[in-house]
Amino acid sequence: MVGGKSHDSGDSPYDILLVEDNPGDVRLLQEAMRDTQIESTIHVVTDGAAALEFVHQEEDYEVVPSPDLMLLDLNLPQTDGIDVLCELDECGLTYMPVIVLSSSSADEDIRQAYECGANAYLSKPLDPTEFVRLVQSITQFWFSSAQLPSLESSGD
Repeated sequence: MVGGKSHDSGDSPYDILLVEDNPGDVRLLQEAMRDTQIESTIHVVTDGAAALEFVHQEEDYEVVPSPDLMLLDLNLPQTDGIDVLCELDECGLTYMPVIVLSSSSADEDIRQAYECGANAYLSKPLDPTEFVRLVQSITQFWFSSAQLPSLESSGD
């Protein structure tokens, strides 16, 4: 159960915020999610500034749902992924799991991501089949195994 939703109870689909500026990676992730048994809605933003507006429900995102999971690229236009993580941490939005999916495997990026509150840091596989498997394992874990507080108890 994530974000107060239980998949078996017939509640609405899980809301995943994908912060990714590479259209190919967006397409691969969407295809991977179609193959899972988990009902979800994927919301895509292509830069860090839009990601922050989405989670704060500002500007064009005033009526969007609170994400149950964020998949975050680091190398983004405008506001990069590390800045997004640090802002989420500073604003107390740590109840939302954030998984960094990055092409970078630099120790400094990994360290900074965890320092700013990432729940996991995963390097994007180059092979599309491996990428699909990775996405499926992420969603299976977070939506079938992990237990997180409901949004009602997060002060939201």
